[in-house]
Order: sequence, then C-alpha cells, then structure tokens
Amino acid sequence: MRHDEYVQHDALGLAALVQAGEVTPAELVEAAIARMDEVNPLLNAVVHRMDQQARDLAADPAALPDGPMRGVPFLVKDMDGHLAGEPCTYASRSLATWVPERDSELFARYRRAGLIHLGKTNCPEFGIYGVTEPDLHGPARNPWDPDHTPGGSSGGSGAAVAAGIVPVAHAGDGGGSIRIPASANGLFGLMPSRGRTPLGPDEGEGWHGLVRRHVVSRTVRDSAALLDATQGTEVGAPYAAPPDGSFLAAVGRDPGRLRIGYSTASVLGKAMDPECVVAVEATAALLEGLGHELVEVELPIDREAVARAYITIVAAGVGAMVEATAEKTGRSPRSSDFEAATWFLRQASDVLSARELEQARDVVAATTRALAALFAEGLDAHLTATLPYPPIRVGENAPAAADLVAMRALRTLPVTLAPPIRMALGQLAGPRLEKAANTQVWNMTGQPAMSVPLHWTASGLPVGVQLAGAFGEEELLFALAGQLEEAAPWLPRLLAGPCVADLPA
Repeated sequence: MRHDEYVQHDALGLAALVQAGEVTPAELVEAAIARMDEVNPLLNAVVHRMDQQARDLAADPAALPDGPMRGVPFLVKDMDGHLAGEPCTYASRSLATWVPERDSELFARYRRAGLIHLGKTNCPEFGIYGVTEPDLHGPARNPWDPDHTPGGSSGGSGAAVAAGIVPVAHAGDGGGSIRIPASANGLFGLMPSRGRTPLGPDEGEGWHGLVRRHVVSRTVRDSAALLDATQGTEVGAPYAAPPDGSFLAAVGRDPGRLRIGYSTASVLGKAMDPECVVAVEATAALLEGLGHELVEVELPIDREAVARAYITIVAAGVGAMVEATAEKTGRSPRSSDFEAATWFLRQASDVLSARELEQARDVVAATTRALAALFAEGLDAHLTATLPYPPIRVGENAPAAADLVAMRALRTLPVTLAPPIRMALGQLAGPRLEKAANTQVWNMTGQPAMSVPLHWTASGLPVGVQLAGAFGEEELLFALAGQLEEAAPWLPRLLAGPCVADLPA
C-alpha cells in the first residue's frame, strides 16, 4: 500500500478496509514502517521501534482482537502507561534499561480494540515540559517546520500523526500534553474528564488528579471511537466520570444552540500572540455563523495562586516519580541520572511542606468550584487559543544558561537551606508556563477540553483553538467538534501538508 493511499484514510477508515478484505493488517503495518523509515530520521518522533512485533502480530489474524480498530498501526508515548516486555524510559537516563512486566489497563484496552503497537514516541523527561527535547533522546521536531517544536509532552505522538506514520497515537495530559501537541501539529486532541480513562494498575491519580490520557488524531471520529473503546473506570480507581453514551454517535449529532464564552487573554501568562488572538476571533465568528451565542468571558481565577498551586503539585508529583525509579531499578536516585530541571523539582518536593501541598489542593478546589459555577449558570463551553503562542523554535523554551548553572549549584545544597530553592521555584514557574499557559486550569478542574485545528499562521504553522466543557460533557464537545470539522474541514490542509508532501530536507 503506497503512502499516498494509506494516508487518505483515518483509523476507522483503515479498519473498514481490513474488515472488507480490501487490505490486510500486514499491508498497513508495512505502509506505516515505510513512512517511519522515511520521516523519523528528521523528526525523531519515534524513539523505540517494534517493527518485528508489529509484523508478527499482523501476520497472525487469529491473534488480533476483533475490535473497532482491528489491524490499524498505533504508537504509544514512552510514558503515561506501560507495555509489558518493552522498554519504558520516561525519557530519563535513570530508566534507560527498565522494562515493565505488565500492561497498563489503558494499553490493554488499546490491544483489545485491535490496534497494532508499532513503537513508542518521544517525550520530555517525566513529561514536565510543553516541548519535547529530552537529553536522553534528543528533540522531536514539527513536520510543518522542523526548526519548530511539535509541543509536549506528547510531542512525538503529535509529530508522528501529522507526518502520516499513523493516523492516531496515544497521548497523556497533566497540564496540556494532549492539547498542546494537537495545536502545534494541526491535529485534533481531546483531554477527557477526570476518571474517564484508566490510569492503573501502577498509578493512582497522577499528579493529584491533574493527569488524563487519550490520543491525538487527524479526525474527530477517531478520537471519539477510541474513547468509546477505552472509557470506563477500573477496580479501585480514585475517580469515575459519569456514565455516557456513544461518543462516536455524538460526532454527527447537532449540538443545538450553545452559549459559548470566549477570551483572547492568556489564561495564566502575560500575553497572547496576535496570531492566536486572530484564531480565537475567527473561531468565535464561525461559531456565531453556526447559530451559537458567543459572550466574552474572562475565567474567574486568581492567576498567580493557580500557577503557584500547579507548580507545587507538579513538583510533588515529579519528586515522587524520581523516588519511584529506585523501586524500578534497584538504584537510589542520583542527580547525574536526571536532567537539571527534573532534579530541581525533586529538591523542591523535599522543601515544600505537606501544608503547602494541601493549600495548593485548596486552590484547585476553589478554582474548580468557580469554573463549574460558570457552566452551571448557563455556559456550555469556553473558547480560547490552545496555546498563547504559535509553535516555538526548538530550544527556545529550554532553561537559560544562567538557570542551568543555578539549578546545578542547588544540587549541592542541603534541604535545610530551603529559601534558595523556594525562590528559584517561583522564578522558574512563570517563564516555563508563559509559552503554554492556557491549558493547565482544565487539568485542575477535571473538566474535558479539546484542541481543534482551525487556524494556520502566515508562515504555515498550526494554531489550535481550545474548547472546554462541563465535567462529563465529552459528548457535547464531540458534537461541537464534528460540527466545526464539517464547517471548516482541516483534513485537506493536513493532506496537502506534511502528511503527503515531501518534508524539508
């Protein structure tokens, strides 16, 4: 199967071809491998390949479950879940040789859906950045312009889907890591409600409930179909999203006349790039033309308190992840096995008190109530840009040289000298969030939010718009996304861009 034929179909389309006998899973796997051979040396999207495992599975029809994605090649992120018997590094030197013994429940559900795992995608160390530039694997690059980032932390998955290696790929989101790469790569990405998809059995709640997992895709219907296939709580899960119907059926449903709030201001940052403002305003006009009511609404949040709470929770989570490497490897964590920013967050987790973590969770609770009230009082969705800036250049959001020197110096400080670490944590939080400041609040509230590819800059870089809904209202978001996809189709632009056209040398 030639690439130009393969890339014309989304995952459901490829599965339909397999079901009809028009193509075999083996032919799809070979098409995906050929495309990976062609573009991955430039993009560095896939960091662990499973060519032979995929070929063996595709060659044995009896071994493939009869799920809705039977025979479709698929990639999973090198964190946010485990595949039994395959390396899982979290992009960290500390876990370079670790091999999990069992599947995460989400990955087991992917297998049952009939997907064929082709490999694992690039991510930042422990997922702490909105760009994908780990020391272990090197930077992933954006298919629209390889000088720019594909975002993070699921940047490898986003680049792989945009470049046409696979039609859909796994992603995880603790602060925007589904929606950020969707925006940066011109894809659709929905972060489901808290508890909608499983995190276990090896994880409890993921950064105190911030983390959700799903996929990035070229079409809305692929995202909906895979959420149908993977949704549902697991035994012992700390959260459960309310039961829902068919998300795939919702994609073709008229959402009705919605009341949608919108904002052109950065949610937690200082500024919004003019291109991102244009994206929001154009989408608001499109939605009005579709019969929706648009009202300008600034989110009722304390920006500084929310940013401080977010970084406190992330520091606590990363600190625990660093310590957990000892159980996986049998070696006590050493600063030389981690990037400077990761080790600094681990130090910060030692300095921050249990009281401060509880205070951060109180901020999350207050923010959740404030935003839930907006929706309870008549708002159906909230619109802003997914990112306050178009995709930045590779290396642009890396710690400055002075910051690296400071973090390395702090490695030698005992925990009793807490003030310098506290001060540095506050100073680093703002610059790191500025370029990706619009997504974190919805992780905190547990609500679903999606990035929809509706705008490109004059230089051809994608800019997604973010629409958030009330808790448990993924059906409404899928209906709205389906309406937007029909009114302003983005697939032709994808197929004329990095999916089919030759990538820059």
